[in-house]
Amino acid sequence: AARDAMEVHGRGEMQLGILIENMRREGFEMSISPPKALLKKDENGKLLEPIEEVTVLTTEEYVGVVIEALVARKGDMIDSTINNEGQNVIKFLVPSRGMVGLRSELMKNCSGNAVVNTIFDSFQPHKGNLGQVRKGVLISSSDGVSTEYALSALEPRGQLFIGAGEKVYTGMIVGEHNRANDLDVNVCKGKKLTNVRASGTDESTKLSPPRIFQLEDCIGYVEPDELIEVTPVGVRMRKAELNPSNRKRRKTK
Repeated sequence: AARDAMEVHGRGEMQLGILIENMRREGFEMSISPPKALLKKDENGKLLEPIEEVTVLTTEEYVGVVIEALVARKGDMIDSTINNEGQNVIKFLVPSRGMVGLRSELMKNCSGNAVVNTIFDSFQPHKGNLGQVRKGVLISSSDGVSTEYALSALEPRGQLFIGAGEKVYTGMIVGEHNRANDLDVNVCKGKKLTNVRASGTDESTKLSPPRIFQLEDCIGYVEPDELIEVTPVGVRMRKAELNPSNRKRRKTK
C-alpha cells in the first residue's frame, strides 16, 4: 500500500503538539519528522528566512547559559538590561528555525528560571547552518526489555530517557550521549547468573530518574535523521533508519 503523508503548517511546537496529541487520542498512529521554518526568496533570488525577536527574563547566574544557547542558534544580541525586579532582560534576533527546542533547553539548563517571549521581526538573508545545539544520542541496538543491569552501566555515558522494564526496539533513542556522536548500546543486556555468591555482587543498583519527554519536547529535540513515533499507547523517538549498519553505510557515502 502507498504511504500516506501530509505536510502540516503551524506556529511553534505547542500548536503542532496540540494537533498531534488530539490525533493520537483519536487512535491515529504516525511518524513525525522535525519541523522546518518556511523560507522564501526576494526579487533577486536571494534566500530569506524569518527572524524573531526573542526576549528572555532570567536571573544573573543563568545569563551566560542563555547567551550561549542563543548564539549557538545564530542569534544576535540587541539589548541587555535589568528590570525593576532585579531580573536580567536579554533581547536577541534569532532565526525561527533556531527557536525549535529552545524553550525546553532553557527550561532544563536554567532550572526553570527563564521566561521566553517571541514575536516575528522580519525576513532577513539566510544565516547558514546552526551551531551544535544538541549532543549525540544513545540508540538501542536490540529488541526486548530494558534491564537495570544494562542501564546502570550506561549511566556514565549520558542521560537516560527510559527506566528499567520498558520495551525497546532497534533504532529507538533511549538517551542522550555525553559527546557529539551517536552511540549504539544494548539496554537489554542481563546479568549472567552463576552458582557462586560473593559479598557485594548481589546488591541492587539504584538508577537516576530518567528524563521524561512530553510531545512538545520531542518536536524540539529530534534532528533531520530522526522521527517521533506517536501511537495511542505513547510517544517515542527513533532514528529514521532503524538498522545500525545502514546508518553507518549512509554516513560513509
